[in-house]
Amino acid sequence: MKKNKTLLAMLSTGALSSLTLMNTTAIAQEDTSATVEAEERIQVVGSRLSMRTATDGTAPVDIISGEELTASGITETARALQYAVPSFNFPSSSITDGSDAVRPASLRGLSPDHTLVLVNGKRRHMSALVHLNGTTGRGSSNVDLNAIPISSIKRIEVLRDGAAALYGSDAIAGVINIVLKDQSEGGSITANAGQTYEGDGEQYKIHGSTGFALGDDGHFTLSAEYHHKNKTNRAGLDPRQQYPLVDGELDPREATFDRLNHHVGAASFENKAVFFNAAIAAGEGEFYAFGGVSDRTSQSGAFYRRALDNRNILEIYPDGFLPLLSPETQDMSGYVGYRFNLAGWDVDASAGYGESEFQYRLENSLNASIGPSSQTQFDAGTLTTDELNATIDFQRFFPFVNNSDLAVAFGVSYRENSYQIAAGEEASYINGGYDNRPGGSQGFTGFKPESEVDQSRDNTGFYLEVENMLTANFQWGAAVRYEDYSDFGSNTSWKVSGRYDLNDQWAVRATANTGFRAPSVQQLYFSNISTLFVDRGDGLQPEQSGTFNNISPVASALGIEGLEPEESQSFSAGLVYNGYEGFTLTVDAFQIAIDDRIILSGDLSPQDSDAVAEALAASGADNARFFVNAVDTTTRGVDVVASQTFELDDMGSLRAQLAYGYNKTEIDDINLPVLLDGLEDNLFDGVERTRMTRSVPRNSGSVAFTHTLGDLQTRVAFNYFGDYVLENSQGVQTEFGAKWVTDLSAKYLLTDQLTVSAGVQNLFDEYPDKQRPASQFNGIFMYPNTNAPFGFNGGYYYAELTYNF
Repeated sequence: MKKNKTLLAMLSTGALSSLTLMNTTAIAQEDTSATVEAEERIQVVGSRLSMRTATDGTAPVDIISGEELTASGITETARALQYAVPSFNFPSSSITDGSDAVRPASLRGLSPDHTLVLVNGKRRHMSALVHLNGTTGRGSSNVDLNAIPISSIKRIEVLRDGAAALYGSDAIAGVINIVLKDQSEGGSITANAGQTYEGDGEQYKIHGSTGFALGDDGHFTLSAEYHHKNKTNRAGLDPRQQYPLVDGELDPREATFDRLNHHVGAASFENKAVFFNAAIAAGEGEFYAFGGVSDRTSQSGAFYRRALDNRNILEIYPDGFLPLLSPETQDMSGYVGYRFNLAGWDVDASAGYGESEFQYRLENSLNASIGPSSQTQFDAGTLTTDELNATIDFQRFFPFVNNSDLAVAFGVSYRENSYQIAAGEEASYINGGYDNRPGGSQGFTGFKPESEVDQSRDNTGFYLEVENMLTANFQWGAAVRYEDYSDFGSNTSWKVSGRYDLNDQWAVRATANTGFRAPSVQQLYFSNISTLFVDRGDGLQPEQSGTFNNISPVASALGIEGLEPEESQSFSAGLVYNGYEGFTLTVDAFQIAIDDRIILSGDLSPQDSDAVAEALAASGADNARFFVNAVDTTTRGVDVVASQTFELDDMGSLRAQLAYGYNKTEIDDINLPVLLDGLEDNLFDGVERTRMTRSVPRNSGSVAFTHTLGDLQTRVAFNYFGDYVLENSQGVQTEFGAKWVTDLSAKYLLTDQLTVSAGVQNLFDEYPDKQRPASQFNGIFMYPNTNAPFGFNGGYYYAELTYNF
């Protein structure tokens, strides 16, 4: 089956069409005053049929152009989106295993897997990685946005509203749609380089795109990037004794040892990516295709193993060692489709395949249980997820009441998701028995053969959507979707929306919808035993921590049942103002209630009960955790977006933009499975409750000013990250205060083809508040290394050169 999918992916490799599903340039109206020229409108995510601007819709949509994404010199797609859309969260982390390489990203304070990502309106596959090690979104997987190069992006559309009835599972918090460039000629190439104020984190990036004509109206657009970045390090000095005692005295090497032995900061990486997007007239319709491949190698540190540590072998590392996790991440995807007209219906038939592979590799490591003959590099196993999609959509207009047209769309979709875990090489997980030393590769224990899985599930969906501009002032829409899954049954979701223009400037809008998120195949089948450091009152200590899927013998012994889908009910209401001289303002309030949220539980250990001890006896793990449907939550919030352009005569023009997001998640109910010996509370402790409700800022925003004068453009942005709270296993909460981060940039058009840019990110060198001394691990982890909303690297400056042709 996988070979067939890979073949399909190879055949699908091509470029992509625009999100536009039909050639209609505006909603048909007899009142010509309601018709807007096509060049003034673009189609945005959230409606399959209507052509509209961001402020004309029934639901809140942010539209960020490719130029806006790159305005401040940010080189990562997800980070650029975070600074453009305050309700989008993309925190930094360090020493969190694979999450250092593929970081969690979320919308409206919900889980990373509550946001659906599309590329040109087609579903994008998720990363194979499961976030396990203390980050926001623990237990989830998300789409790796950084696998999509900024150079390939024409614009990003962020629908801040539930849309499961339109697009299916995962669209509880909203939808991010990435629209690829589609030019048929010309292009650009950009070189970017910079480093932090501290002199580390050096990076350089070369990226660009070009277009070619296909036939009379077709295009083939190719985009590529090469991105290299060195690590940053904000670790404190390690004050601990490093070497075994010599005749009862400290080893003389203690005085000269380099105590900056940990790596706490951004991972280093090398990323290569190629994307393309094509469309060409074929017969009476249009053939389109898109796809891309990306390959990233990252490197981040684990905990330092001191020379005196029993996890070290002095013959190999006489001064101790820092294990380096160096995963290789590959993403590839391809879609092909054909749009045509059939008996008055606009038809879009497409098929696509996507795959994510995450290969764990360890360098500068060892397996202490093998002794002095241990190797120092390991292949610790590979996670792979792939997704096959096939859809056919039909749409057309029908005459309706009041001389209006009713837009009708319906369609059928089929999706198959698969998940594989391949064991690491034997030396990465065995216990060789040497001197009672711990087994497995240090830094990350390899996947054992017992963890291997090769599972899949499929689902079929049917949807119907209607939309109508009943009068020049009133627009409404409704949708219903039915999906049937092979593993847990069916779900029906619906959505209704409306908008009323009070006058030429003011409008009100509202939506109501239900949604769902099917358990991901990662949550259904992931299983592994790895070394985690846990503070149980005597400081951080290593434990063999087992994550067991719900079909495992351990789960069965403890009565852990299979996963069910999460279900949501969402409401939003908003006010829109399109004022004179280009001023726009949108204010949208929302409420999202989610039942049966899936969590990765807290740990159960043998000390908790005899039943747990018996269940774990044959597993090789010191503790166990599981994915469970456990929590009902309600998230409420408000999003505000405003913009204004000022014409300053001889002083050029000034564009001001303001964006603000507020969200607050509360736990309504906890429905933990009944376990032996009454250990339910261990599954969802204070650490996890705080992580779910307060680990991301409730308040975030930005104010940006862009001034253009002739060939010079300058930009300053003030980005606000509100306070947030983390809790340790002792129940101690730490509040990290709000911060303002200022970015400043300028670009100058040297010639018609050559542009030079320079700027500073985090101009005033802001850092998060430091952790409590008790949480700093001997002063080494000064900053919140598992969750820092804007990172902990300080200021960064860069220069950039762009050639347009």
